[in-house]
Amino acid sequence: MTKADLVDKVTALGDLTRRDAEIIVDTLFESVIGALKADDKVEIRGFGSFRTRQRNSRIGRNPKTGERVDVPAKRVPFFKPSKELRDSVNPNGVRSVARVAVGTNPIDPHHPPAM
Repeated sequence: MTKADLVDKVTALGDLTRRDAEIIVDTLFESVIGALKADDKVEIRGFGSFRTRQRNSRIGRNPKTGERVDVPAKRVPFFKPSKELRDSVNPNGVRSVARVAVGTNPIDPHHPPAM
């Protein structure tokens, strides 16, 4: 879904013009961004929370030349989905992996045998 698709959904909800829906969507995004810039946390019940996390400085490598590069410390945005969102995306829940007896040939669920 793109931002334009989201604006279309908001427009379809009621007697709003497309411009009004764009203002609503932009205000929502700007509010979240502004809060994260101020190092605040944004929590939307039933959806999830946005916050920033600190990444420490480290030494990386330029993949092209192999040269060592200093990567500075930085804050990065982080989203943690709510339990309701996780459950709605994965309605059956996480299934435990069945243990296979030694000596049997397990079937990989991601790569079943050819028929």
